[in-house]
Amino acid sequence: MVPSPCTSVCTIDPATGWCAGCLRTIDEIAAWGGLDDRAKSAVWKVLPERRAEHDRRAAVDASAASEAAP
Repeated sequence: MVPSPCTSVCTIDPATGWCAGCLRTIDEIAAWGGLDDRAKSAVWKVLPERRAEHDRRAAVDASAASEAAP
């Protein structure tokens, strides 16, 4: 049985369409209960790439904010 990646931080980022907590899309979240283990594993497989992209975007945003500060 493949566990849910949900972290109970359920907010969709409008820039990426990913949940801020688990990084799934709203479609992946909605379908989760009906997915078989193979499909759930496929979702899990893309999450590290999304985490890296999320972290990269956060670093760029933090750098821009610090440069804009007086």
